[in-house]
Amino acid sequence: MMQPLFFLSALTAAAQDPIPELEEVLRRLTPEERVTRRVTPESMVVKHASPAVVFIETDQIVESRDFFGRLMRREASGSGSGFVLNEEGFIVTNNHVISNAQGIQVSFAAGVDEAKYTADVVSTVPEEDLALLKLRNPEGKAFPTVPMGTSSDLMIGEKVVAIGNPYGHTHTVSTGIISGLHRNVQIANPRLTFNDLIQTDASINFGNSGGPLMNINGELIGINTAVNSQAENIGFAIPVDRVMLVLKEQLLKPDAYNAWLGFSVLDDSPEVGVVSPHSPASEAGLKPGDVVIAINGQEVQDMNSFRFQRLEVQAGQDVQVTVKRGRKERGFSLRSWDWVDGLLYEDLGLTVERYVAGRRPYVQINRVRPDGPADQIGLAPGDIVDGVKPTEGRLSRAWRVFERDSFASLIQALQPGTALEIDVYRDTERLRGTLVTD
Repeated sequence: MMQPLFFLSALTAAAQDPIPELEEVLRRLTPEERVTRRVTPESMVVKHASPAVVFIETDQIVESRDFFGRLMRREASGSGSGFVLNEEGFIVTNNHVISNAQGIQVSFAAGVDEAKYTADVVSTVPEEDLALLKLRNPEGKAFPTVPMGTSSDLMIGEKVVAIGNPYGHTHTVSTGIISGLHRNVQIANPRLTFNDLIQTDASINFGNSGGPLMNINGELIGINTAVNSQAENIGFAIPVDRVMLVLKEQLLKPDAYNAWLGFSVLDDSPEVGVVSPHSPASEAGLKPGDVVIAINGQEVQDMNSFRFQRLEVQAGQDVQVTVKRGRKERGFSLRSWDWVDGLLYEDLGLTVERYVAGRRPYVQINRVRPDGPADQIGLAPGDIVDGVKPTEGRLSRAWRVFERDSFASLIQALQPGTALEIDVYRDTERLRGTLVTD
């Protein structure tokens, strides 16, 4: 019977013990302990990740129509966020942040890097609202990067941190939780439908677009991409696993390369699979089975690093390629071509240059690959291409050829083995032949 009385008296005594004042607690702490006392998991995430978050400013040309239907153009500026994916300066952001941009400027947080960089668009996937940029980096700086996480194990209710630049307020941080997964959302501007988005109540404003959504371990789990303007505290992010898939299959695919070397690698390994005959790679001595371990002195560790190093190669550049052949390492020097020459040489066995007769532009053949499709039907340097016509498929109509780029884009859209009628002028004669694309 004494236990309740003893318990009550113990509670009464505890209630009478004085609670230490804050000033008294702080007096007992060293300056270092005072700082440690203020550290939160969120502040640790920001310190860890924010050096790689960038502020993106764009100069844009906006088109509209006036009351009379006349097309009007005006200059405008835009802004958004992004993050550095690898130390060479490749940046991922939303496509709508840089859409129609005439110029792109990128800056880091104060104290991280005071320089302002010009960025170039490497590739975009508008339907996924993703874009890959590259900082111009003549000094060869190594940039801070965002630690990668996964979106495969996300939990509703777990804490997240969003970093971005809403309304020009650079490197603003907001926190919240994951409030939903696998959301399907329609966005009016740009007009897109997203599937499988992360929903969060962390404040995401329009300037946060392209910025990272981090978990409490400081790992990237998504890209802030949309805000629901009709509801408060609802924002959405593209899951990082989806971003990495788009990066691998579309943003970093060979179509994004602006230089041609004459070899391709396997889908899942930097092992040389195909070497085009009479190409820079072939002339240098590369062979199928060689494993690329460095490009221009930069180590190739896996397929992602190969893709990034490959994107760095510019047309008309001397390129050093180091491979492992058997147990030995070998180095090769080759000079890259631009992608138009490379694609036409690989698929048709020819290269072309611009040619103008009177006021009309054409393309003129200036190189023919021995035993290639063009050579097999007798095409020769000096022939002027008038038009082409695929014999089957959705592009099976006659196409006038005016420019190198449009010619290459047409050929790129064809399947290997497509029969292609080609009309050329040779001196005063008009000739026609049919070749089969490689």
